[in-house]
Amino acid sequence: MNQITIDDVAYEIDALSDAAKQQVANLQVTDAEIQRLQSLLAIATTARAAYAAALKSELPATVAH
Repeated sequence: MNQITIDDVAYEIDALSDAAKQQVANLQVTDAEIQRLQSLLAIATTARAAYAAALKSELPATVAH
């Protein structure tokens, strides 16, 4: 009962050709990698914001002219 939906059409994975099943597997691997990279990007973005805040706290106060 595993299905994949492409262009709003549901396909039974078990009924697909071996080549189509391999492409489904490729999509699953790339989707997982995209998710992993998005998580890493979120971590890096958070770290960058923390480093910028830490730098800001280390800068000398400016005096308005």
